[in-house]
Amino acid sequence: MTGKVRKFDPAEATKFFTARGHSGWLGLTYSDHGDDWVELELPWREDLLGEEGQRVLASGPILSLMDMASGMAIWRTMDEFSAIATLDLRVDYVRPAREGASVFGRSQCYRLTRSAAFVRGLAHDGDAEDPVAHIQAVFMKIAPQGPVVPNG
Repeated sequence: MTGKVRKFDPAEATKFFTARGHSGWLGLTYSDHGDDWVELELPWREDLLGEEGQRVLASGPILSLMDMASGMAIWRTMDEFSAIATLDLRVDYVRPAREGASVFGRSQCYRLTRSAAFVRGLAHDGDAEDPVAHIQAVFMKIAPQGPVVPNG
């Protein structure tokens, strides 16, 4: 990382986002980050399993992990928190996560435009060279709305 003091700190932001809501219920935690990427951890839990009789994490929690890691990577790249919306998030599952293993989601924001952010990443259960899934995503940047000024 550079010596520049950044305004958006994913480690601190994760504390806020995981103190409530869906991310908090999933138990997502901060793992690591760089200038344009963020990695979060989804701990393995019995109540997050998919099919009956299978000891495999369901795909939904992994999708949520990757969506949150992607948003955080965008905010890290922009160096600020601002409203974004997921337009398209493609997840290609390569294999099931190992039983009892946390899944790590690492997303990188590789391109920003005036209105969009492009992200790629992977989910792994301890070895990034043997991923559980790959993702590709596009997010819409939502411009802040100023005060409404009546005609007049």
